[in-house]
Amino acid sequence: MDTTRNFSPPSAEAIDRLKAAVGPGGWTEDQEEIAPWVREDRGLWFGSATLMLKPANTDEVSQILRICNETDTCLVPQGGNTSLVGASIPIEGQHEIVLSLRRLNRIRDIDPLSNTIIVEAGCILADIQDAADEVERLFPLSLGSQGSCRIGGNLSTNAGGTGVLKYGNTRDLALGLEVVLPNGDIINDLKTLRKDNTGYSVKNLFIGAEGTLGVITAASLKLFPKPGDVLTGFVAIPHVAAAIDLLSRARQAVGDTVTAFELIPRIGIDFLCKHIEGSRDPLENQYEWYALIEISAPGKDVDLRTAFENMLEAAYNDDVLEDAVIAGSAAQASQLWRMRESLNEAQKPEGASIKHDVSVPITEIPQLIAEGSEAISAMIEDVRVLAFGHVGDGNVHFNFSRPLTMKDADFMAQAEKIHHIIHDIVHKLGGSISAEHGLGRHKREEIKRFKDPASLELMSKIKDLIDPNGIMNPGKVI
Repeated sequence: MDTTRNFSPPSAEAIDRLKAAVGPGGWTEDQEEIAPWVREDRGLWFGSATLMLKPANTDEVSQILRICNETDTCLVPQGGNTSLVGASIPIEGQHEIVLSLRRLNRIRDIDPLSNTIIVEAGCILADIQDAADEVERLFPLSLGSQGSCRIGGNLSTNAGGTGVLKYGNTRDLALGLEVVLPNGDIINDLKTLRKDNTGYSVKNLFIGAEGTLGVITAASLKLFPKPGDVLTGFVAIPHVAAAIDLLSRARQAVGDTVTAFELIPRIGIDFLCKHIEGSRDPLENQYEWYALIEISAPGKDVDLRTAFENMLEAAYNDDVLEDAVIAGSAAQASQLWRMRESLNEAQKPEGASIKHDVSVPITEIPQLIAEGSEAISAMIEDVRVLAFGHVGDGNVHFNFSRPLTMKDADFMAQAEKIHHIIHDIVHKLGGSISAEHGLGRHKREEIKRFKDPASLELMSKIKDLIDPNGIMNPGKVI
């Protein structure tokens, strides 16, 4: 199936039926209201839509998809529109309708005894975290965009974040889903079971599918005991390889209490101090590389801090780290995490940037950063390398900012060539060109260079089977 084919504009009859399905408050044709939802925040993708639907419940979503399927009307499901690969942006000239799920924002149930929560797709991630916190539980998915991204989008992209090391990706946090298929049928599988071995894992078809197979309308998710003891350390390391050594030492010393392990380069600290209000260098002296480490345990454990401090001291004596500080309060820890989460924001004022969300085996991270930095620096003199990310799961956000003397447009003209170079290195090292952001429009063609042809063919067959008319988010993923 050609998912990039041009669709005809929806008929007046189809538009009237769609408006009737959601009622007077459930749609808009106001282009000023629609405008923010048909463009990507960085200005990399722009689209258009004459109609945005805003259903209030699953039944309305079902009616919408049934009508769209009958009338050959394509649509783009959308939550917070925080996609970094163009997955939630309609394609110009494709006559797509935006399906906003932001009104589906109820928390249907929360059970601290079974450590589960059932939420609708339009719930803001931070609101789910807060709801869990109110019953002394933790929902561990944590992203820089958590104040605006929606859980439906997190599930549709299998978002990662900073807690993957201990808790896994969003896929690992999902127990069940409610999904509307392209023909309007509803899959109601919101069980909160930890074990359900009854055939194919249907929910996993839709997690990571980026809205190309159906619309996730609700999910049952795992909660965890709220940590009672959390320690956050910020350490300076002599080189990237030391981060791999330090992570191993931390795991050996405190086991699976290592919650997060983030790599930050010196240039990132410089950008933060320059552009993010309230940022300051956490250490007295400047170093080339840093790691932000968080360990957590359910109860207060004095030995946890002792073990952490002893590990850092031993690493210092072995020249694995150069300096370190442990946050003395929750406020100090929050400030350190705010810096890590603001790295992308701090890069924006420095001009055009070309970004990569890639993963490699953990032991290959030093080679990836060294070889990739050397290759792009040889190609573009004075390019500024900002490589940071989740060392614990091998996910590196390998970003490049334009040289100070280069125009944005001239730098961005090199994007495709730079992507090819970095992705080739990643593939050679046994990695993936998309670690947590998905494929969307950005990597739809690029993935063909690397993914097994049999896997791509199977993906196309699944798309054909579930969405034979190709109405769901066409032109994305495959």
